[in-house]
Amino acid sequence: MKIRCLKSDLVKGVSIVSKAVPTKTTMPILECILIDATTDIIKLTANDMELGIETVIRGQIDEKGMIALDARIFSDIVRKLPDNEIVIESGVNFQTLITCEKAKFNISGKSGEDFSYLPYIERENPVSISQFTLKEVIRQTIFSIADNDSNKLMTGELFDMNGDILKVVSLDGHRISIRKIELKESYEPKKIVVPGKTLIEVSKILSGEADSEVRLYFTANHIVFEFDDTVVVSRLIEGEYFRIEQMLSNDYETKVRINKRELLNCIDRATLLVKEGDKKPIIINIQDEMMELKIKSEKGTMDEEIMITKEGKDLLIGFNPKFLIDALRVIDDEEVDLYFMNAKAPCFIKDEGESYVYLILPVNFSGAV
Repeated sequence: MKIRCLKSDLVKGVSIVSKAVPTKTTMPILECILIDATTDIIKLTANDMELGIETVIRGQIDEKGMIALDARIFSDIVRKLPDNEIVIESGVNFQTLITCEKAKFNISGKSGEDFSYLPYIERENPVSISQFTLKEVIRQTIFSIADNDSNKLMTGELFDMNGDILKVVSLDGHRISIRKIELKESYEPKKIVVPGKTLIEVSKILSGEADSEVRLYFTANHIVFEFDDTVVVSRLIEGEYFRIEQMLSNDYETKVRINKRELLNCIDRATLLVKEGDKKPIIINIQDEMMELKIKSEKGTMDEEIMITKEGKDLLIGFNPKFLIDALRVIDDEEVDLYFMNAKAPCFIKDEGESYVYLILPVNFSGAV
């Protein structure tokens, strides 16, 4: 095999597929990036058996063929070469010569035949979403997936499609994040759970442009994301997702409308007194036109008041400040509505059309005031 391409194109391609290279594996071939120039295009692929990514890069094929190269070494070499044309040539015993200007690297490769290709997926009935929308939906929900495997379903997000509405849900046992988006067309009802790791990596690759589309394909075991010159194939998480409808309620005893930026900045300031990993709650005291926020730690105390519009009863309630910050950060509205039932029931932050709903469980704060 012999190919030539610009460094910028190669760096971009390598950085895209590298996201599917496993950090630990007992199969050395999975630590490689496959360069496939057996047809008229140059395709790069990486696959950790759960997540696989392939992308096409521009370049010239002088001799057709393919080679698998150690992802870390190949990536480091490519990034540090001069900004010019790179020639990659593989020969006997998979020895590979990488040349750019006066720099020459000779590294060992592996047979491309041994590489684990992406599973073949029938691509029918795609669901089209703008790259901007998908990137935003992931950003606005991904923070509330669980980061451990004690319950695998919590490490993924539910994609619940019904007609022309796609609902994306994540939860970690302390909070729930829900975003609803309207699709351009209507689709058959479908529910799947996509691994959080997949969504994080897809989000990094998406350009985020509103006029660029991403096509989603679903099978019983896989989801495919197809956009620009890239295809991402991921296994789904098996099992029935939690029935969140019974956790959601429209009843409330107290409703507060507040300036989002003021509330976010206030909670952010309060956390200055809290060490990382410290579980100090922020105490919220809701009275007629005022919300008082207090926090107390070994470093000191903080107390601040914010003007609000209130309906219903006064309330004293405590929360993990991080959970409030995470939700408020991803809401774009200038003002937000907070709904409370009592000091032991969850708080709901949602808009009128429920295009977003954030449920946050309160914490016990006896002795923290």
